[in-house]
Amino acid sequence: MRLTRACTAAITATLVAATLAACSSSSKKSDGGSGSTDKPTLTYWASNQGTSLENDKQILQPQLDEFKKQTGITVNVEVVPWSDLLNRILAATTSGKGPDVLNIGNTWSASLQATDAFTQFDDATMAKIGGKDRFLTGSLSATGAEGKAPTAVPLYSLAYGLYYNKKQFAAAGITKPPATWEEMVADGQKLTTNGHWGLSIEGGSVSENIHAAFTLSQQEGGSFFDASGKATFNTPQNVAGIKRYIDLMQTDKITNPSDAEYSKGTEALEDYAAGKTSMVIWQAAAGSLKKLGMNAADIGVVPVPTPEPMPSGGKKVTSIVAGINLAVFKGSKHQDADLQFVKFMTSTPEQQALNKTYGSLPTVSDAYSDPAFKTEAVSTFKSILSDTAAPMPAVAQESQFETLIGTAMNGLFANAATGKTVSESDIGKALDAAQQQLTP
Repeated sequence: MRLTRACTAAITATLVAATLAACSSSSKKSDGGSGSTDKPTLTYWASNQGTSLENDKQILQPQLDEFKKQTGITVNVEVVPWSDLLNRILAATTSGKGPDVLNIGNTWSASLQATDAFTQFDDATMAKIGGKDRFLTGSLSATGAEGKAPTAVPLYSLAYGLYYNKKQFAAAGITKPPATWEEMVADGQKLTTNGHWGLSIEGGSVSENIHAAFTLSQQEGGSFFDASGKATFNTPQNVAGIKRYIDLMQTDKITNPSDAEYSKGTEALEDYAAGKTSMVIWQAAAGSLKKLGMNAADIGVVPVPTPEPMPSGGKKVTSIVAGINLAVFKGSKHQDADLQFVKFMTSTPEQQALNKTYGSLPTVSDAYSDPAFKTEAVSTFKSILSDTAAPMPAVAQESQFETLIGTAMNGLFANAATGKTVSESDIGKALDAAQQQLTP
């Protein structure tokens, strides 16, 4: 996705609104709060977690049918692609026309909290959905600004890992997965031959680009905001992290230049599953790889490698604290029904069913009793979340920061794809331009 300057400006204007209210565009029936026995119809915006929008509908509909069977409440779902989701949410907070319940990227929690358009999950509200003690502490850490009641609750936990094709590695004489960034590049160069590429990326995806930029900046010892919350985009560390990522295409040449156009959030993974590439840096994706037909025996996953030696001040960070949260619009007329739905979606049976299908990790501790979550891959991702994942900046400007940096990187990748050299100076200028658009 490439956002226009006008779109970026609109997002900027949205995020500086002092107080925004939202109301649901769904059924006007009472949810029983005033004594009515009518059952409401809820609208639900789900994020694209599967291999396609239709795949998500097929996964979610049986769960929604079960919820209706248990409660009598109908839920109409719309699956929104990641390329549109944030813009749709921001438009809903300003227009007052949104769903009752929706998925949000957990990194947006603090920004969306600042709009005051969402129900806050204080202790009393948490009690209505079973209490906060059910949730993993790490998952709860990305639900809003520190010291404030969460603006959402965790639905799916995710982390980034390096997926590699065991069969292709063995055929190339590579006996183990890479443990350092330099080894990953060397392996990728060995595997890049005759139209086959070592590593696929989503170079046109705002979200994938900013997640990579943040992680690699942490490895370089950088930060996009200082301790006071002031933006610090153009630093040598941030430039170095972004250049290392773009160099996968322009210097290391282990990534296909056409990947600069990949923006759907599925294309790089599809290339890996089809055997067109040998590696991909991706969030937990076992369910999607199975759906795409990849042989499970060929799938390996390890933490994203770090540089060797580690740069001065660098941190052993291999992933953002990733995941999907479930939020309720404050203006929804069906708050009781909304919370029933949230409780259902975060219940142990649903957490087991949905996370098994998607290959993500449950956000409630009881769900891990299922043998499906006792695999080597799950253990790897749990370890990453516990030991080497860092949360994105919990500042009100966070979603704007993601959009500005991710969009700037889209342009840098586009230049690299056409053979133009992207220098440190070019990256610094792009970061300066992005920071100038950031609302104080």
